[in-house]
Amino acid sequence: MLRLYCAPWSTNVERVALALAHKGLGVERVWIDYADRSPVIAVSGQPLVPVLEHDGHVVSDSLRILRYLEQRWPQPPLFPADPAQAARVTVFLEWFDGVWEGPPNAIADDGPNPVASQRLRVWLDVFEDLLDAGDFLFGSFGAADCAAYPFLKYAAGRPKDDDELFHRVLEQELRGDGAHPRLEAWIERVGALPRA
Repeated sequence: MLRLYCAPWSTNVERVALALAHKGLGVERVWIDYADRSPVIAVSGQPLVPVLEHDGHVVSDSLRILRYLEQRWPQPPLFPADPAQAARVTVFLEWFDGVWEGPPNAIADDGPNPVASQRLRVWLDVFEDLLDAGDFLFGSFGAADCAAYPFLKYAAGRPKDDDELFHRVLEQELRGDGAHPRLEAWIERVGALPRA
C-alpha cells in the first residue's frame, strides 16, 4: 500500500500526485495541518511534505519520491530511456529546484526584487523554447513536467481560495502576457491530466 502525507496547496505534493496518476498508482492520502506537522515528523523525522510510505520504506522530498516510483514501477516511464536524454532531465530537475525556485522564494521572503523578477521573466522564454519540439518539456510527459507544472501553472492564475504567499508571488511574477503560447498550452494540457 502507498500512503502519501500531504498538505493543502502543496506544489511538491502535486508533483507526486501527477507522477502517481501517470503510473496508474492509487494512494492513501494523510492530510496534515501546517500548524501541526507531528504526523509527518513521526513517520519521516522531518516536517516537510510530501512523504511517501510504502511497505516499510519512507521517502521524503518530491524529486526523490519520483525516482523511487520510477525504480519500483518503471512503466510508464517518468525518465527517458536514452541515458543522454535522462541526464538532461536530471540536470533540469536540479536547476529547477536549486536555481529557478530561488527568485520566487526571495520575493516571498524579502518583498519586491527587480532582479529576481527579471530572472523569472527571462526564464519563461527558456520554458517556451523547451516546448518548441513537442507537447511536453522533454518530448513525452515525465519527471520534468511533474516538477515544473505545479509552480508554472500560476502563470495562468490562482484559485481564489489559495492564499499562500508563495503562490501569490508566483502568480504576480509569472502572469501570462500572451508572449508564451506554447507554455500557456502546456499549462492547460498538464492541468487536464489526472492526479492520484
